Amino acid sequence: MRLEGKVAVVTGGARGIGQAISELFVQEGARVVAVDMGEPAYENAGVEHYKLNVTDVAACETFVAYVKEKYGKIDVLVNNAGITRDSLTKKMTDDMWNLVLDVNLKGPFNLTRLIGPMMQEAGKGSIISMSSVVGEFGNIGQANYAATKAGLYGMSKTWAKEFAMKGAQVRSNTISPGYTMTDIVKTVPQDLLDKFAAQTMLGRLGQPEDIAKAALFLASDDSAYITGHNLSVNGGMRL
Repeated sequence: MRLEGKVAVVTGGARGIGQAISELFVQEGARVVAVDMGEPAYENAGVEHYKLNVTDVAACETFVAYVKEKYGKIDVLVNNAGITRDSLTKKMTDDMWNLVLDVNLKGPFNLTRLIGPMMQEAGKGSIISMSSVVGEFGNIGQANYAATKAGLYGMSKTWAKEFAMKGAQVRSNTISPGYTMTDIVKTVPQDLLDKFAAQTMLGRLGQPEDIAKAALFLASDDSAYITGHNLSVNGGMRL
């Protein structure tokens, strides 16, 4: 029960990695509010689902006020919501660029600038943001996605400095998953999945639970002396 008594907000919590994180956090004693634009793919008595567009500033303000009123605090924020709109740079449209930046970069900023100060005032908290192996190494056809995931790492390191001012034990870290078997990845042809798996030292693709366990570590007091760090969870991917 490493998160007993804690309140966690998980964005992109309707399915995939967000679902795995939300359900593991509940198992470890947390009360979880999972936000998403889509309908949840599961039911869990310990997870409250809330429909939220993280790019909408006013909606984020309303949401944070709601959680504060209902639960009194937010101990953990997981910035997991993200999208892709892939294209070679020379073919990428403004809409493809802007939408990915809005969801993947502005979304985490919108919530963290509201929740981070709450944590700082409380004197403690953990902010976990989902970067990506693509943010570390880049990828053909994903200039927009790579830019957001690399940018998220920079923001997270900044938050580690800002929200720890005046002695607050507020930590901010990123997780960079490798190829993980979510619904999106499952649509990739099997021969490509086999190729991706062969690029890892462990010879397999990640599962959502692999990422959730890393998030649990960073959310819990087990990582009380870790901040400003990027945790790569990619099976030893070689690119």
